[in-house]
Amino acid sequence: PDIPFLLAVGGYAQAYHLKTRAKRTLTETVQSWREYTPLVIPLPHPSWRNNSWLKKNPWFETELLPYLKRRVRRVLKCAA
Repeated sequence: PDIPFLLAVGGYAQAYHLKTRAKRTLTETVQSWREYTPLVIPLPHPSWRNNSWLKKNPWFETELLPYLKRRVRRVLKCAA
């Protein structure tokens, strides 16, 4: 009950938590992140293999990461 949001990291986690709301691919799901917030934030799996994914999807760093950082800061500020 005190969990402010869920990070759905990777395709399996997204399929499990988003069920039928998950898109056809991980990229489509992550790109549609605004549909799932504020309760769920879908993310790609953090792996060195994802470097090419990050290069192909620059919106991840310019749009989703700043949002995620703000949300985490807000949670940490409330916890302090």
